[in-house]
Amino acid sequence: MIASIRGKILAKEEDALVIEIGGLGLRVFCPTSTLGRNASGDLATLFTHLVVREDLLALYGFETQTELELFTLLIGANGIGPRSALTILSVLSPDVIRRAVLAEQPDVFTRVPGIGRKTAQKLILHLQGKVGSADEILGQEHLDVDTDVLNALTALGYSVIEAQAAVQSIPRDAPQEVEVRLRIALQFFST
Repeated sequence: MIASIRGKILAKEEDALVIEIGGLGLRVFCPTSTLGRNASGDLATLFTHLVVREDLLALYGFETQTELELFTLLIGANGIGPRSALTILSVLSPDVIRRAVLAEQPDVFTRVPGIGRKTAQKLILHLQGKVGSADEILGQEHLDVDTDVLNALTALGYSVIEAQAAVQSIPRDAPQEVEVRLRIALQFFST
């Protein structure tokens, strides 16, 4: 129904952005990565998914079409609602989700608050064959390194959400050595 929106950010909330469109402020629930990259006064363009229920009318927004597609796949899984899907996308990047599905690693999903082992296994089964081919995903060398960086940050005591935000802040052209990428990720916390 509402495929995308573009407008000025009026306010930034804990889990949403309020975006002005034609004098109307729309609350759009977003992953933490999107919230972190946007501030009040910025112009935002988001791909959206409208959830309509008897007691709910909620708009979910994503910076990329890939995130939107994954969100749609996640809410199609048994036991995963829009809030859980948004939490998954807040903690795990689309590339990490794809790799976890292709490598059949439910432990990756158990890092997400509220996702237990059984739900993680159901997610793996639900998403298999829907997130791309092994050749596309497994050929991306930096994903293994970023998983190691994520594990190192959580071992240092950072939450999974904090660690994921730090990993996502690493420039794509950064060297592929774990130590270098970990150093760059740690700089995220000093800013």
